[in-house]
Amino acid sequence: MAQTTTNKLPKFSDLPLGKGDPRHSAWGLYGKDDELGTLNRLTDEVVLKAAKEEIQTGIRISLNWPLDAQSKPFFGRQAFHNNVYRKAPRVVNDDVWTFNTQSSSQWDGLRHFAYQEEQKFYNGVTMEDIHGEHKTNVNGIHAWAEKGIVGRGVLLDFEAWRHANNVPYEPFQTGSISLKQLKAVAAAQGTRIKFGDILMIRSGTKGYMKAFSELSEQEIEVKANVNPPPLSGVEQSEEMLEWIWDNFSAVAGDQPSFECWRE
Repeated sequence: MAQTTTNKLPKFSDLPLGKGDPRHSAWGLYGKDDELGTLNRLTDEVVLKAAKEEIQTGIRISLNWPLDAQSKPFFGRQAFHNNVYRKAPRVVNDDVWTFNTQSSSQWDGLRHFAYQEEQKFYNGVTMEDIHGEHKTNVNGIHAWAEKGIVGRGVLLDFEAWRHANNVPYEPFQTGSISLKQLKAVAAAQGTRIKFGDILMIRSGTKGYMKAFSELSEQEIEVKANVNPPPLSGVEQSEEMLEWIWDNFSAVAGDQPSFECWRE
């Protein structure tokens, strides 16, 4: 794993690093064959320090949404199917699962969404590299799984903050959580952000997951047939990108798309 500290990190305004590379890309920063991206910020030293300073109770909390939570996933994706079958004559069961990994909790890998104009993924990987005659697993999420994603997590509870400040929020509309609001949440919580943190944003008990569970099948069908669907999330702005670049190793939220869709 290549190492980067705040002292060695290029300024956001200096991106892209390579002539002709896509806007705001940092290809080559961790080596031309790197498949981790900003996860390189989770060095052994960063993880060890987080474990020593942050673990207090040992309580573990799952952040996973059930695989079958969406009877009809958005963006035209396939639903989860679980076939449990008997292996007679022994008293044994086996399972066969089929699902789209985007239909529940997941990490977007570096081969998921390319720079559309350049038609290239992280570090210049092309669709031919992924699907062609000499295809490989380059930029696959297996590279992340080798060491896992372990570090200091920062939860910004936008839900609690917005209720305290009478800020409206509608998960099924194209709205945005602004950088100003996220910084206000951090300040209200007394949360200090450190380089290499894993950012998690909670839109809340009345956020997307709760709202989805309260829809009727007919309502789900109507919303799922709108492609792409209007969804809330963090704002799409240069300032938001710079803040993420300057601070975090990874970002996550409880919306189908981390950023609002579409703005």
